[in-house]
Amino acid sequence: MEANAGKARPGPAGRRRKKGGFLRKLAALFWILFIPAVLFFIWFYFTPSGTSVRYRLADAVITTQHREYAKYLIGKDGLDQRVAAYAAQFKSMGEEKDTHEIALPAHPDGEGAGKTAEQLTTIEEVDGKGYHGYLLTVSDPTKIRLVVPAKAGKGEKVPSMVKRTGAVAGVNAGGFADPNWQGNGFQPIGLVITQGKIYYNGLGKNSSTQIVGIDKSGKMVAGHYSIKELMDMNISEAVSFEPRIIVNGKGLIKNHANGWGIAPRTVMGQRADGKILFLIIDGRQIGYSIGADLYDCQQILLEHGAVIAANLDGGSSTVLVKEGGELVNKPSSKGEGGRYLPTAFLVFNDPASVNVPNVWAGLTAKDIDPSKW
Repeated sequence: MEANAGKARPGPAGRRRKKGGFLRKLAALFWILFIPAVLFFIWFYFTPSGTSVRYRLADAVITTQHREYAKYLIGKDGLDQRVAAYAAQFKSMGEEKDTHEIALPAHPDGEGAGKTAEQLTTIEEVDGKGYHGYLLTVSDPTKIRLVVPAKAGKGEKVPSMVKRTGAVAGVNAGGFADPNWQGNGFQPIGLVITQGKIYYNGLGKNSSTQIVGIDKSGKMVAGHYSIKELMDMNISEAVSFEPRIIVNGKGLIKNHANGWGIAPRTVMGQRADGKILFLIIDGRQIGYSIGADLYDCQQILLEHGAVIAANLDGGSSTVLVKEGGELVNKPSSKGEGGRYLPTAFLVFNDPASVNVPNVWAGLTAKDIDPSKW
């Protein structure tokens, strides 16, 4: 008892002072957080600059498997209108007639014989605000072939395709049916053409589509074409995808606001000298690379001399592989080596020697289940 006799206990007034001080601090903290939150809300929803950021964020969400979450940024009607507007814009971007010409590469037994052979592929890194990626340049466009899975029932990862076929390099190509974003990668969207033959036609009643590919002379083809037009143009390798972003040497996307969000990207282009450019941008990885929009990709390819360019499947499908099946980039997909896919553009020293059987031959729609593993 004597040990505690010298310690005074706080009276009611002291306890009230402590409680009052705590409440004042709590109130101060509330206002410190509340006022900025209100100001941010006003800026984000009611100013031109905030609205611009909000729609870019919404576009980024739309490119993911959680598209419906964009409604929390721009509303359900805003989401529907945004998607419809982009669809209309992409369609119009594929309509202008492409008139670009290329200088065909020299071959040892033809024009230009005796010249030092140029390296078939080169890879360089590209960097920008918030993104990191790679640019694969193929000096001879006639060395590119579209390859499909080896076995029916599911897609194949690009590293496996490259290693299996002995390719020099490869990138992902067209899109595919992807139920709940857990698809097996076996059912392509639209057309698949390789060796000048239609391997898969999922157009239904439509006879035309947005296409990305190469004709038999090595000239890149991109835009809106009918199947008859493609056959008349001697198309060699192609998949359905959109949009075309460069035509006749000019970019079709005006600014970042029309760039369809920030995401991993795969884009194909061609220079006037015939060289093919495959741009690979990693994304959805904070601290490494968030991703790029299509305006970023357009500007990179214009700076590298592209006179035509078009978007390929991106997101978690984006992948760049070199000889031996070695992965170059860092895909955002969960599985090692990227996703299982129905198509890939591969580069070969001798493409004529590569056998690519039609894995969909003889199959009907009821034989293909994109969700079955």
